Order: sequence, then C-alpha cells, then structure tokens
Amino acid sequence: MAERPYAEYAARNATPILEILQREFCSASHVLEIGSGTGQHAVAFATAMHHLHWQTSDLDENHAGIRAWIDESGIENIASPLSMDVRDAGVERGAYDAVFSANTAHIMGIDAVERMFLLVGEALRPGGVFCLYGPFRQGGEFNTQSNADFDANLRQRDAVMGIRDIEKLDEFALAAGLQRARFYAVPSNNNVAVWIRGDES
Repeated sequence: MAERPYAEYAARNATPILEILQREFCSASHVLEIGSGTGQHAVAFATAMHHLHWQTSDLDENHAGIRAWIDESGIENIASPLSMDVRDAGVERGAYDAVFSANTAHIMGIDAVERMFLLVGEALRPGGVFCLYGPFRQGGEFNTQSNADFDANLRQRDAVMGIRDIEKLDEFALAAGLQRARFYAVPSNNNVAVWIRGDES
C-alpha cells in the first residue's frame, strides 16, 4: 500500500470546513470533490457525513495517496478518485447534488478556474450546491497582509497562479448557471464561498 501523504493545513482546517458542509450538504446525497489532494478532507468529511456518497477526483499522480487514505479508513461511502484535469474533463450532466473543492482556484490558471465552474455547472442538478474553500480577494483587496504576501509568492512561483477576486468567480458562476448564496469566514483568513445551481431553463 502507498504511504498516506499528509498536509498539516488539511488537518488544521478540516473541522471548520466540516461545520459548514454539514449545514450546506445536509440534503445532499452525491458529492463530487474536485482536487482531492492528499485525500485527508475526503476521508474526514465522508466519515462525518454518512448520508453522502463522496466521489474523489484529482490528477493521476495524486491517486495513490488518495487511495491510501481511503483504504486505511475502511469507510464505504467514499469512492476511488476519478482522473480529472478540469481543463479537459467531462462529467455526467446532473450526476451530483453537491460539489466541493479546497485550495484549488489560486493554484490553477484563470482559464482553468473558469473551466472548473463550467464543469460544476454541468455536474450539478438544479438546486445543487458548490462549496469552494480558500483565500479570496473582495473588491480587489486582500483581507490580510499575509494573504497579500501569499499571493505575491504564488505569482513569483508561477505567473498563472494567484488569489482570485470573488467577484470574478461570481461572473464565472453566473455563466455556468450558478449564483452565490453565502460567503463564510473561516480560520487562517480563508473563506468558504457557496453557489447554488439554478433551475433548468
């Protein structure tokens, strides 16, 4: 069995995110996670929310670590990762009533972020919920100096990365049939943004 990768930030932020997801996903049954990373979040959330079938996904190179977490957990309401690069991935239309993603928008290029929202719009049933965790700017402003520094570091590493304006994400969401409903503040100067899929026209 592959070793389980471990991210300290994923362990640290799981509890405050879970408190929000338990509220937002209380009526959901099938969840797609975009960018499952180490697999820690998937196992923590699927363990705590037995009513959900949690579908993991990520780039192929992260699958072994995700599977290691799933196998070690022994829980049955979580599925092995789908191979997914949002830039060219497809998904069955309306197959999910919830989508979750954490710490993805600021490490993707902006074109990939736009494509992720279109993918979410395809994946969600009418009334479905998309929860996105991470740092955001509002009105072009960072909420803390530490996030401004983080953004500068990201852009120095790769010019396509960077903390996104929530207003720009709202534009992407609207084009995908989603509208923002809530915006939660969570520890470490991050947020969980929540968009709802509208009714089919």
